[in-house]
Amino acid sequence: MRITRLTYALLLAASLLPAQSWAQAKKDDYPSRPVRMIVPFAPGGASDFVARILQPRMSELLAQPLVVENRDGAAGNIGVEVAVRSTPNGYTFLLGNVGTMAINANVLVSFPIRPLRDLLPVTQVVDVPGCLVVHPSVAAKNARELVALAKANPGKLNYGSPGPGSANRLEMEMFRLSNGNLNMVHVPYKGGAGPAMIGLLGGEVQTMFVTYTSAVNFAKAGKIRMLGVISPERIAATPDVPTMREQGFDMTVGSWQGIFVPKGTPRPIINKLFQVAQDTMKSPDVVKKLTESGATVVVSKSPEDFGAFQKRENDRFAKAVKEGGIETQ
Repeated sequence: MRITRLTYALLLAASLLPAQSWAQAKKDDYPSRPVRMIVPFAPGGASDFVARILQPRMSELLAQPLVVENRDGAAGNIGVEVAVRSTPNGYTFLLGNVGTMAINANVLVSFPIRPLRDLLPVTQVVDVPGCLVVHPSVAAKNARELVALAKANPGKLNYGSPGPGSANRLEMEMFRLSNGNLNMVHVPYKGGAGPAMIGLLGGEVQTMFVTYTSAVNFAKAGKIRMLGVISPERIAATPDVPTMREQGFDMTVGSWQGIFVPKGTPRPIINKLFQVAQDTMKSPDVVKKLTESGATVVVSKSPEDFGAFQKRENDRFAKAVKEGGIETQ
């Protein structure tokens, strides 16, 4: 077959196209089929709740169905491993949270997956506030009164958590240590925040840190008392409950959540997901639903900005694990 000069010139030009041009074409073609969002926890929890709110708008912006896939187990590590071992092509991403992305690596040290090494950050999307709550029988009306009560009654206050290495446990460890190493008894529960909350409602434990969404309805019903919220500002749904920082406790970050992709995902695809997430979090409907639940929209300035935040959070909880003498696995 004879190759004309024009054909040869076109072939030569194509071969000399810079890699960025091909990457741009790849980005423009993405996505061409459904995309999967891994939620590493069971349906009904805070992560699943956030995912279901984001799903419709992200599907619209991606112009492809976004499928939420719950892969719970091992404190979220099963879902994390599924994401890490997925093909790094943008068709699977993870909705990770503070537990899976900053805590587990410091507690479940035998687990081979390292989030900082094996996943790439895209952007934070929300912060789900935590809160300090007590059983109604506890005399404390605010966080400072709880500290005073614990100091006056060493070893007599029990606090619950979803497990030894959970975010709720570590929040209490930081609270105890920053207030003179309060002598309180830890009672771990299995199965997430639900069983621990049942323990608090039944008076098995007197206090705990828990996600705001898990506690707000019980607090409004008078079944528990909310002493403070872990958020930069008071929450509209409970305007009378002060933040922990207002009360002198340096706690502002709750259960943050964000998007991560497997290592090796091309940068143009990361950029596309970053922009889709940014636009999703500007949607009035998304903001309204999240705000009504007590969650706060928080987006990162860039993937690098989110990565730096994740590293700081990892270091913060590594310190809490060490200083709290928490047993690693």
